[in-house]
Amino acid sequence: MNTIKPICRPRKKDPAITSNTRDIIVVDAQGFLTAFGKTYRCALGPGGIVSSEEKREGDGAAPAGLYPLRRLLFRPDKLDAPETGLPTTPLNPSDLWCDAPDHPSYNQPVTAPFNASHEKLWREDELYNLVVVLGINDSPPVAGKGSAIFFHVARPDYSPTEGCVAVAQSDLIEILKQCGPQTLIEFQQA
Repeated sequence: MNTIKPICRPRKKDPAITSNTRDIIVVDAQGFLTAFGKTYRCALGPGGIVSSEEKREGDGAAPAGLYPLRRLLFRPDKLDAPETGLPTTPLNPSDLWCDAPDHPSYNQPVTAPFNASHEKLWREDELYNLVVVLGINDSPPVAGKGSAIFFHVARPDYSPTEGCVAVAQSDLIEILKQCGPQTLIEFQQA
């Protein structure tokens, strides 16, 4: 059951791919992310960036391409909602994300208790203090083509993610200030 509801405004239609290049966050395979005229170090999964045709569930990779930023999820016990133009939703301990390709809720938010394979969004570490949900394999989800590919907080040593892109929390807060419904993220292969 999809229970994560925005506290600001409802999700907008996907932005046009002809968006201003200033509104595109670029992630390269060398571990750098460029947003709004500034370049940041980022962590990627061990699989790096693969073509969307090659993308598979659990491969530790992000699919190459241009994707919308759907919304921001945040831990209200760790920080206040940051300034952003994205729809913003506080997380709670029962929030999960289904990553079971054979389940009807694949690549969608769900709530505990949930028996199929899932990822906990309320983590013990700091990685999901801020989570930007990306419009990857979600319209509609295709079984086995990847789930829970987010833009979130990196570990202090920038060790690999499970296939997401991650930056320092302070960098993510800075980037979010300029994001809105028109903002896209582009994963570029080497």
